[in-house]
Amino acid sequence: MATDNKEGVKTDLADLKDIAGDAVVNAPAATDGASETEAPVSTMPLREQELDQYGRAYATGRRKDAVARVWVKPGKGKITVNGRDQEVYFARPTLRLVINQVFAITDREGQYDVDVTVKGGGLSGQAGAVKHGISQALTKYEPALRSTVKSAGFLTRDSRKVERKKYGRAKARKSFQFSKR
Repeated sequence: MATDNKEGVKTDLADLKDIAGDAVVNAPAATDGASETEAPVSTMPLREQELDQYGRAYATGRRKDAVARVWVKPGKGKITVNGRDQEVYFARPTLRLVINQVFAITDREGQYDVDVTVKGGGLSGQAGAVKHGISQALTKYEPALRSTVKSAGFLTRDSRKVERKKYGRAKARKSFQFSKR
């Protein structure tokens, strides 16, 4: 049931098929002999590579109360956190695993050196902030990796924080024990 508005334009979902059909008919035919089984090329323009004067990509990562400043440059895969090696700063293997997730999904293990200064929060929040910063900086260094990193959800800042304590309560939501008499 197509309805015409004042300009005579149809506003129905069935009309989309007609419009799409016209676009396919009006599209220029490929003359270079390319087959139709070829993968479609993304029409999204790539972002520009953002590097500083030293050839590094910079980004800021955040998680809980932690803030990480991250510089990524080509190298042998050395990750330095606050002047110390990552094995020393993040002693737990799970935290190191969190940091290296970005390189694992992009198949870039051992190809980039990472220099990080992180402050605030605890070790878990700092590891999440470093991961967020590395993923942001890596997409600035290699813009083609943006879709892979974004689909994994590493570019989105995890906004969950600890809820503050309220007055008249034991913690953020817990009440004091109720006494009937």
